[in-house]
Amino acid sequence: MSFKSLQLHEKIASNIKRAGYEQPTPIQAASIPMALSGQDILGIAETGTGKTAAFVLPILQRLINGPRNKVRALIVAPTRELAEQIHESIAELGRKTGLRSMTIYGGVGFQPQVDKLRRGFEIVVACPGRLLDHAGRKTINLSGVEVLVLDEADRMFDMGFLPEVRKIAKLLPEARQTLLFSATMPNEVRHLADEVLKNPETVKVSQTAMADTVRHSLFPVDKNKKGALLLELLATTDTKSVLIFTRTKHLAQRIAEKLAKKGHKATSLQGNLSQNRRQAAMKGFKDGTYTILVATDIAARGIDIATVSHVINYDMPRTVEDYTHRTGRTGRARRSGDAFSMITGDDRAVVRQIEKILRAKIERRAVEGLTSNAA
Repeated sequence: MSFKSLQLHEKIASNIKRAGYEQPTPIQAASIPMALSGQDILGIAETGTGKTAAFVLPILQRLINGPRNKVRALIVAPTRELAEQIHESIAELGRKTGLRSMTIYGGVGFQPQVDKLRRGFEIVVACPGRLLDHAGRKTINLSGVEVLVLDEADRMFDMGFLPEVRKIAKLLPEARQTLLFSATMPNEVRHLADEVLKNPETVKVSQTAMADTVRHSLFPVDKNKKGALLLELLATTDTKSVLIFTRTKHLAQRIAEKLAKKGHKATSLQGNLSQNRRQAAMKGFKDGTYTILVATDIAARGIDIATVSHVINYDMPRTVEDYTHRTGRTGRARRSGDAFSMITGDDRAVVRQIEKILRAKIERRAVEGLTSNAA
């Protein structure tokens, strides 16, 4: 299948070509034709598989010839970073179509969003809490929504948003198309899908597909040598753009400051930052102002930058799912990437689970004087 065979509007087709997309990814090839036909879809796919375009393109095609200045498509996302990433994809793929999107999330002023909504937007990308605030104050009209997308549904479950998602679904017209995407399918998300989808088609992309594009390496290390090991890895590895994950926001900030003092172009993305500073960090990382971004898991699903060459787990995540989402920030758009993980004896259990998913033992790598036999 090619994008040309989808027979999308010429303006959308031109934007696809301009964005450098050549062949649809498996999730796109499987879901776009069904979405174009109006079918409800349950999509199960890891991050980095191209699912944003899998729902953005059908939305643009559906809306391009219809009425304007009212909300016709609603995309619900768990984090403001993911909402902004989706919004950027809509802007890129919807150039010159006249279709406009806006984001709605907390942590920023309420009234500026009200003022924007009054101007009329066809697509709204929102986080659940702030969207319900607008609905409760009647500052957004959802009566014209034709398409609902629930993106990263498992993440919304992890963050406790499923009750809000159910409330949102009840505010929308019954006669609508609903697309639900999730990397994993816990029972709670399965129940949600049963409630909001009507006769859906299920599209599933292998959950181990990431291993084809990401090389995994483990570095056993004592906790007190992690900082020195990080500096050594950065000094001896040919990197382009590096995403470093920590478990706490304070550590993320501290590492970024230390790296900057050592001459690295580094910044942090964590919960202590204002929204403006978060956006500045993301923009700087994307345009190359910063080549290193130190982040907590708040960024694990919200960064879609094809040039990330390395993910470094300074702290190992607690679950396989979090490992998958972190390392899925590299090896995107069919490029190869590297995932380096510093592990201690406390990480043995999660390492075994990851190796079980990958169906392979991950290479342990040594750095003289720094690594150990801890794991």
